[in-house]
Amino acid sequence: MLIFDDMQARGHEAVSLLHHAPSGLRAVLAIHSAVLGPAIAGVRLREQDEELAVRGALALSESLTLKAALAGLNHGGGACVLLMPPGGVEDPHAREALFRALGRQVRPLHTRVVLTGDVGVTAADIAFVAQETPGTLNMAPGETTGTFAESGAAGTGSVTGYGVYRGMKAAARYALGSESLRGVRVAVLGAGAVGRALATQLHREGARLTVADERPERAQALAGEVGGVAVPAGDLLDTPCDILAPCGYGHSIRSADVPRLQCRLIAGGEHHPLTRRGEAAVKEAGIVYMPDFAINAAGLIAAATGLGAAQAAERVYHTVGRITAVAEQTGKAPHLVARRMAERRIELIGNLGPA
Repeated sequence: MLIFDDMQARGHEAVSLLHHAPSGLRAVLAIHSAVLGPAIAGVRLREQDEELAVRGALALSESLTLKAALAGLNHGGGACVLLMPPGGVEDPHAREALFRALGRQVRPLHTRVVLTGDVGVTAADIAFVAQETPGTLNMAPGETTGTFAESGAAGTGSVTGYGVYRGMKAAARYALGSESLRGVRVAVLGAGAVGRALATQLHREGARLTVADERPERAQALAGEVGGVAVPAGDLLDTPCDILAPCGYGHSIRSADVPRLQCRLIAGGEHHPLTRRGEAAVKEAGIVYMPDFAINAAGLIAAATGLGAAQAAERVYHTVGRITAVAEQTGKAPHLVARRMAERRIELIGNLGPA
């Protein structure tokens, strides 16, 4: 891939490669924008190759910039993607060394980057980072175990899932004519904490659920809990439904898969489920897409402001409502409206001059 071309196309400020051989640290740190304030960078740890790590960091950091701007936060967007060390991180001392090495590497950037947890990263991991740099985001009270993406009731994942549910209702009013989800067919892709929290709320309202996950046993378990149907992950895009809710790791819907979709609305907790080409394809297909940076912001809002889950989710609900109101007035697709709203705030604040 041509990194500088991709950075220029997306508007990134910086991309750094971090390396510390003794701890096994190999990471990509991307800063998309620090115009509104220090870039919040979600830290991910997954098995993946170098090119996917770079692409993931670029996409995630851009998404976080738009999310923070649209949510009214004084933060920019970043991402830190760690490659799994060759020896793994099962040894607790090795895990401590990895994340403390990360903290030391990013310490000189603490005025520009604030690290917080994402997929595969625990609150304890971020606590190790915090021993080495002040540039970390405060964690939810009591959030000390489990990954941020899969933590319990107090965790970011469940807060994000509840916010997706509230945002989905606002989007459904625009796309389906009513925000009631009783009897509405929703296909949820991903049975982690966000997908689970979303499915639980939808079940309580009486939605008809189909669930899929890369790990079939998780989909079966969740489907059993919410009275839904589990299908193989590769088949979910062919499922007739009203709403498709991607809640996976990213790019779940390829452009070539858009003709398979049988939904009217895409609204889920996954970061960048579609590429720009995919967004254009779903628009052409007449499918409403409520973008990730608009609908999955509750966890970030709660972490950055200290608001409770209900208050953070209501901010998502009102943001999605504003987007759909403008979409109705202008006839423009909601995902284009949302992006322009975020970019407009960045432009206006960026033009204020030095603080």
